[in-house]
Amino acid sequence: MEIVTGSTKGSTSDLSLATATSFEAFWSAQRGPLGRALALTLGDRQLAGDAVDEAMARAYQHWPHVGMLENPSGWVYRVGLNWTRSFLRRARRTPPSWMVADSAAAPIDMREPAIDSALAALPLTQRSVVVCRLLLGLSEAQTAAALKLRPGTVKSRLSRAVAQLSTSLAHLDPYDSNNDSNNDKETD
Repeated sequence: MEIVTGSTKGSTSDLSLATATSFEAFWSAQRGPLGRALALTLGDRQLAGDAVDEAMARAYQHWPHVGMLENPSGWVYRVGLNWTRSFLRRARRTPPSWMVADSAAAPIDMREPAIDSALAALPLTQRSVVVCRLLLGLSEAQTAAALKLRPGTVKSRLSRAVAQLSTSLAHLDPYDSNNDSNNDKETD
């Protein structure tokens, strides 16, 4: 019988160090983009910051499983959305006035306030699909998996959202012939 002293390759302490290191890299690379994505989806930077922090804490707790997923960012995004829904439900579905005031005063990285308003006008279900597909760049399948939807539902929600956004943001389209900003010439 041989007694092994010291750590061996693949020991629990080595696994813990590798897990912590890979989560740290994930956190560094994804916290900002996920926070912005949740802020656009939720329309509130403070609430989104809390949601991404809570979701990242849960990802760390379950990192051996989450780190092995095809799309850990989608998992964290979904956990952030679920946490927010629970938080708002506990608050009787009425956000406190400080949340509403903060979101109206400081839109998230938007050059055009109309974009923030148009996104806020979308239902949460459509907004979350728009953010996953267009901001996070997830595929239909990844979006469906992250939001626990069928791919057809992702397609239909995105289609409806894009139609509504196209109408709301038509004045920003430089190729729209009906856009007043493109018709600077006087007509006789």
